[in-house]
Amino acid sequence: MELVQCLGIPASKIIYANPCKQIAQIKYAAKHGVQLLSFDNDMELAKVVKNHPSAKLLLCIANDDSHSLSCLSLKFGALLKSCRPLLQTAKESHVEVVGVSFHVGSGCPDPRAYAQFIADARLVFEMGAELGHRMHILDLGGSFPGVEGAKVRFEEIASVINSALDLYFPEGCGVDILAKLGRYYVTSAFTLAVSIIAKKEVLLDQPGREEETDSAPKTITYHLDEGIYGIFNSVLFDNTCPTPVLQKKPPTEQPWYSSSLWGPAADGCDCVAEGLWLPQLHVGDWLVFENMGAYTVGMGSLFRGTQTCRITYAMSRVAWKALREQLLPAEQDEDAEGVCKPLSCGWEITDTLCVGPVFTPASIM
Repeated sequence: MELVQCLGIPASKIIYANPCKQIAQIKYAAKHGVQLLSFDNDMELAKVVKNHPSAKLLLCIANDDSHSLSCLSLKFGALLKSCRPLLQTAKESHVEVVGVSFHVGSGCPDPRAYAQFIADARLVFEMGAELGHRMHILDLGGSFPGVEGAKVRFEEIASVINSALDLYFPEGCGVDILAKLGRYYVTSAFTLAVSIIAKKEVLLDQPGREEETDSAPKTITYHLDEGIYGIFNSVLFDNTCPTPVLQKKPPTEQPWYSSSLWGPAADGCDCVAEGLWLPQLHVGDWLVFENMGAYTVGMGSLFRGTQTCRITYAMSRVAWKALREQLLPAEQDEDAEGVCKPLSCGWEITDTLCVGPVFTPASIM
């Protein structure tokens, strides 16, 4: 809340959406004018009533999200049968419930889950209206894919949502529709570059073979300067399977080997990826991972002294020109001709640039 308000966002635009809040956090919201809070049980409602009686509440509902990679309904959300008693208690406590929120779970494979949640939200709206609550906010949650080629395309999800909204919350009904689009916006905005800091070759046992030769079947383990306790924590929390892009294109005749990638921690769990087929790589080589903007830097830790990554921002020349035309007056634009130009991509020759090379240790761009 403090960070968002420091960015100039008015308190009226902030929803404290976590339905599990510390009392001190509720008091902070009350003190700083944040009126919209979420809840999903009677204990949380009682905390809000006592510490922020003027709050406006969103009821967070649950549904079956067992097919999602991360099932948030295991922890958050009120079942449909519990909603009327909660709305009744809120009314008796003189606290107004102004809307409904939900989340289909991260990595939801079925867009129809949104339609079911929206239908359930309509029922909760009707319950609230019967009890005198003036409900006008519907929060659709998140889990919107941010990459091309996702199992479920954003357009498919949007089509299902729009059809459900037309049916249950048609245009002109007075309900504001919100959504959490963090993953959609930032996933493809960041590309991670990491270097190989160590490697080990392990020969595969074969009957009748005793000598060691370069052609002997082997698997190779590579150790990186980032692991699952840092940027690759999405392997743990988001069930991702990182696949690297090679910095240099290998010769066509070069053999490929079964390979695995490991982080720097002295921990047998710090495995980034297994079952990869890669050419022979060397210590100091770089691997690039695309679509690393969501649940990476923000979720990492400084486990065993791991350093935080360096972030380098880049922009295409086309985007830079369009942005400059929007932001700079014509006369100032002429003066800016001598200013350092941005990268058009990370692969440009660096000796013509006034910024450091894109690929720096544990760098994310």
